[in-house]
Order: sequence, then structure tokens, then C-alpha cells
Amino acid sequence: MINAFARLPGIGPKTASRLAFYLLNVSDDLASDLANALTDLKTGTADCPICFNITVAGRSECEICASPERDAGLVCVVEEALDVLALERTGGYQGRYHVLRGALSPIEGISPEDLTIQQLIDRVRAGGVCEIILATNPSMEGDATAMYIQQQLGALDVKVTRLARGLPIGGDLEYADQSTLLRALIGRQEMG
Repeated sequence: MINAFARLPGIGPKTASRLAFYLLNVSDDLASDLANALTDLKTGTADCPICFNITVAGRSECEICASPERDAGLVCVVEEALDVLALERTGGYQGRYHVLRGALSPIEGISPEDLTIQQLIDRVRAGGVCEIILATNPSMEGDATAMYIQQQLGALDVKVTRLARGLPIGGDLEYADQSTLLRALIGRQEMG
């Protein structure tokens, strides 16, 4: 059990040991619930065939894609399903999503064929999408992925935008790195 926990991201040997020993002392109900939840995680989930977000197994599309309340013409492209959760927590986005399942990384051997980029292009070609919001991470891989997608969509009749970047609320200018300061300066907006 310790070795299994230690293989999880962010869990080292000490935390793995604490978790395993904790589970030794919990009620049988809790241990059983945890085991069932792990089994259900793998058997009860699937990929949405439209956006590639995680959904309940057996559904023809996820709740977001199925919702008539969501703007089908606005598609936010993210790297991972966790990014969908982060954007949904804001409560400010009412479009749909497309999950890439990673970012381009020649060093790690991740090419466009390893991601759902072609499915995104096919989705735009099928019609109905007016704007693509590229919400990849602000990293070298995320920027490269966004640039590649922008190039691939260039010949199609769709507006391509990128999430704004800049200074965090409560941050001090003196502690911001040069790249963040430059992006904040370039992305400035008129007040009022």
C-alpha cells in the first residue's frame, strides 16, 4: 500500500506511510468506501466524445456539451480536465470546452498527434464555432501549443483569442518577474 501511494503525484514516502497506517486504523466502512470509489473512478467515467472532458460512463456527451444554456459558438481550449474545473469555479464562463489532454513538448515526446488538436480542428470545420479561447498554461509548452493551434486554425473562419496575463491581485510589482510585468504592460486596458 505504501508503494502504491508513493507512485501518486505529490506524495512522497513519508506521506505514503502515514496514509497507509491511517487506513489500517479506520473503520471497515471507510476502507470499503475508498476501495469502491477507486473502482468507480475507473469504470464509471469516460471521455466526452465532443470536448474530451471527463464524464459519466455511458453518456453520449458531458453535462456541459449537453446543456442548451451554454454558448456552443464559444469554445475554451484547455490542457487538462482540471482546468475545466478551475474555470467553472469562476462562474463567469458560459461557453463550452475542448480538453487537449496535455501540451506539446518535444522533450517529452508529445506531438500534435498525441493531443486532441485534430478533433478541435474538425469541430471548428463542422461549423457553429465563432470563437476559440486558448487557455493553455502560461509556460513554454502551453505557449507553443497555443501558437500551433492558432496556426492550424488560421485558414478557418473562426476568431482565436488567448487568455489575458498579468499581475495577480494583491501582488507587488517589485516581486513580479520581467515576463509577467511585460505581459501586463502589453495587455493593459483602458479604465472606465
